[in-house]
Amino acid sequence: MTTEVRPGLLVEYALSYLYSSALNTAARLGVADHLHDGPRTAAELAAATGAHGPNLHRVLRFLATRGVFREDDESRFHLTPLAEPLRADSPKSLRDFVLSLGDGIFLEPAARMYDTVVSGRAVFDDIFDAPFYEHLANDPVTGPAYNAGMAAFSNLVSNDVTAAYDFPDHAVVVDVGGGRGGLLRSILLQHPHVTGVLFDLPSVVDDHVLDEPDLAGRWRVESGDFFESVPEGGDVYVFKHVFASWSDADCLRLLSTCRKTMPDNGRVLVVNGVIPPGNDPHPGKTIDVLILNLLGGKERTLPEYESLLVEAGFTVSRVIPVSPNATIIEGTPA
Repeated sequence: MTTEVRPGLLVEYALSYLYSSALNTAARLGVADHLHDGPRTAAELAAATGAHGPNLHRVLRFLATRGVFREDDESRFHLTPLAEPLRADSPKSLRDFVLSLGDGIFLEPAARMYDTVVSGRAVFDDIFDAPFYEHLANDPVTGPAYNAGMAAFSNLVSNDVTAAYDFPDHAVVVDVGGGRGGLLRSILLQHPHVTGVLFDLPSVVDDHVLDEPDLAGRWRVESGDFFESVPEGGDVYVFKHVFASWSDADCLRLLSTCRKTMPDNGRVLVVNGVIPPGNDPHPGKTIDVLILNLLGGKERTLPEYESLLVEAGFTVSRVIPVSPNATIIEGTPA
């Protein structure tokens, strides 16, 4: 089987960073919000957002080539299904996530990917003089923006994960590294006989989303370093989108800490995207290269996750595919 060679496609790939910048610009200006009530010209959008009309037109025309907005014959731009999540008030809004990904903490390391590949270590520390999470914890602007963006991304899969797993009645679920608690909130809402503990760094859990009337008395928040300890008294310990941030050695430390704390009839759930074999595109392969520049972690294949669990003293009891961004891997003490 032969494939037509398209040199222009290679150039398009080399310029793909422009789509990211254009998308971030549209998100910052709130273009999708202004198009919610109907199409507008770039001049009308510029008047509403304080932008330069001709330049805004060029950026939106560029995004329309990818289906983000659509320009009609009267030079009016329409909101498309692909652009809908850019609205701040969309039920599945990704605006905060898009804004976060357009920050220099992602763009600058990506521009120096060569250095990461040659040296064998993430270049982030050299650029920002601190490891990724330490930098976020000490930056009063970038840190909250990143947490908001990750919460938006996490919300995409939380309900699906909750529906896919049969959390036992009266179980205590400990969401380790749970961020603002979006997953735990979903679990508690869908399983009224379950209680939960949200555990993460103080700067993260301080902005939790669990304080709802329907959840009163069924949760608590603890903060700390999950490499040192995790809350006791749990029946199900959940690590959602946590392991990809850490090396194999660090993941084994996390799992070993959890194994020492949990009861013999407890369960651990590793929830993450799983990289499939083959050459087809997959979100996990994209996120893996993002992580490559920032951290010492990686996205993993299913055998790699299973190997970590077994080495830490667990038996892999179930594997539940949920979506391209989430597979539930259940471990029980061996």
